[in-house]
Amino acid sequence: MNNTVIQLEWFDITIALLPMAIVVAILYRWSDKAWAATYSIARMLIQLVVIGYFLVFIFEATEAWIISLVLLVMLTVASWIALMPISQSRRSLYPLVLFALLVGGGITLFTVTIGVLHLEPWYDPRFMIPLAGMIFANSMNTVSVAAERFESEMTNGSSLDMAKHIAFQTGMIPVINTMFAVGLVALPGMMTGQILSGVSPLVAARYQIVVMAMLFAASGLSAAIFLQLRSRVGRIAEQR
Repeated sequence: MNNTVIQLEWFDITIALLPMAIVVAILYRWSDKAWAATYSIARMLIQLVVIGYFLVFIFEATEAWIISLVLLVMLTVASWIALMPISQSRRSLYPLVLFALLVGGGITLFTVTIGVLHLEPWYDPRFMIPLAGMIFANSMNTVSVAAERFESEMTNGSSLDMAKHIAFQTGMIPVINTMFAVGLVALPGMMTGQILSGVSPLVAARYQIVVMAMLFAASGLSAAIFLQLRSRVGRIAEQR
C-alpha cells in the first residue's frame, strides 16, 4: 500500500473553498443571517491555522503539566459552549456541565489511553490531545442537546424524571445515528484520515471501533451525570 501522504499547498486549499463560496453566496441571497456563515468560515480558517502551529509546539512537549493545562482549557471551553442553547441559568449550570464532562469524558479518555493504547508516558500529546478533543467535543454536543431538551420539558410541565429520561434519549440520538451509519453511509474522519495517509483499512477499522466506543461512552456518561445533577438541583429547589 502507498504510504505517501499527499501534500496540500495553499492553492489546493483555496480550490477546496470554492464550493463553500457558492453556498455562502446562496445564503446571502436567501438568508438575513448569512454573515454568521461567513464569520464561522473565517474563524475556522484562523483557528485551524493557529492550532496547527500550536500543536507543533505541544507535540514536542515533554512536561505533563503542559498537557494537563491544555486538557483543562479544552474542558472549560467545551463546558461553556455546551450551555449556549440555554438562555437562562448558564452560570449556575456551568459547574454541573464541567463536572459531567470531567468525569464522563475523563474516565473514557484514560480508559482508552492507558487501558487500550498503553501510552508511555501517559500524557503522550500526539495521542492524548486529539483523543481528548474528540471526546470533549462529542460529549459537549450531547450534553448541550440534553440540557436544552431538559429545560424545554420542564418549561412544558414535565416531571423531573420524565424530563431527564426524554432529555437523555434526545441527546443520544446523534451518537446512536452515527453508530448505525458508520461504515455504511460514511467513513468517519479518523478512519478516512488514516486510509488517506496509507494505513491499511483493516487497521484503520480497528482504531475506528475504539473511537466509536469511546465517543458513545463519553457522551452517554457525561449526559447522564449532568442530567442526574440537574434533576437533583431541581428537586432541592422544589423542596424549598
